[in-house]
Amino acid sequence: MPPKTTLWKLDDHTLGKHYVLKNYMDAWLPIMRRWNGRVLFIDAFAGPGKYEGGQDGSPIVALKSLIKHSGHQWMRGDINYVFIEKDLDRASHLEEVVRKMRGDIPPKCDVTVYNSSFDEKLTQVLDAIDEQNKQMAPAFIMIDPFGVSDTPMNVIQRIMANPKTEVYISFMYDAINRFKDEPRLVPHLDGLFGSPQWRDGLGIVDPKDRKDFFFGLYKQCLKNAGAKHVLHFELYKGERLIYALFFATQHEKGCDEMKKAMWKTAPFGDFKFKSATANQFTLGLEPASFTQLREALQDEFGSRGWVTIENVEEFVMSDKTEFHSGHLKRKTLSPMERDGELEARSSDPNRRRGSYKQGTRLRFLAQ
Repeated sequence: MPPKTTLWKLDDHTLGKHYVLKNYMDAWLPIMRRWNGRVLFIDAFAGPGKYEGGQDGSPIVALKSLIKHSGHQWMRGDINYVFIEKDLDRASHLEEVVRKMRGDIPPKCDVTVYNSSFDEKLTQVLDAIDEQNKQMAPAFIMIDPFGVSDTPMNVIQRIMANPKTEVYISFMYDAINRFKDEPRLVPHLDGLFGSPQWRDGLGIVDPKDRKDFFFGLYKQCLKNAGAKHVLHFELYKGERLIYALFFATQHEKGCDEMKKAMWKTAPFGDFKFKSATANQFTLGLEPASFTQLREALQDEFGSRGWVTIENVEEFVMSDKTEFHSGHLKRKTLSPMERDGELEARSSDPNRRRGSYKQGTRLRFLAQ
């Protein structure tokens, strides 16, 4: 249930989203601001900026990622922080928090707080862009609602029509599980998925199968909305699912950087992030071996003969595996070559085993 007060206590599990957000912003800011004249960060459910205990809310976490970033010399483009908050008292509190930070905000950064709902404000922005026959500036949009209202798939589809936009979504699965007790959620869930297809999952008895159905459907809806890559990770307290995070992007680089951000988020307290499709391992705790990645590479490339290192890197960076590019060469390819599971060829006559420079060709050998 959404809190009724302007400020509320920070839940421990919310820290997980904040850790991932900071890790990703640390990578996203220099990449995007180096190559684009203007970028956007939009917090669609921004809240008051602070919690009861004085801890930072997500908009301030994102803003401090810029203020404290060590790579300012590479950040040339302007950045606009757009904070959207429906509740007037919370929006006013957030404006005051931002006002007190103005002296620390670096040049080429503008911060705006809107007292509005996410779907209303984004529809206005997208309508204005359409009228001007333009595209949205490269944007990272955080969508972190309390439930399933105000996050319709048709708005996300319009966002994803812009080629350099990314969305980071908290998916509140409990709202779907409460459906039988709260039929008023029907129109909101229709909007969330963009169709009534979600109702097909209500009759699934097994809890895991039912969860997999709804998460798989939502991932497919994001793909249908225009995302090329969709990542999905789940936060657990003990063995109880708390929420899922979905990340949708058009580009392998963004996909890869988000996976790195997730892997950096080590377990905290009783909470841990797990891979959605291989949840026997916990993110933040690297496995003793990368057997799963080896098997994925064999499945993908084993029948293709010789492929380039670029082909393999693109696969690992994509949403086809939870592993990221930092797991590939030293931790996976080199042991595979050592164990006779991989052959490598290079135009460099001095190539050393375990080295995979650009243009290296690889052949995965059946075992």
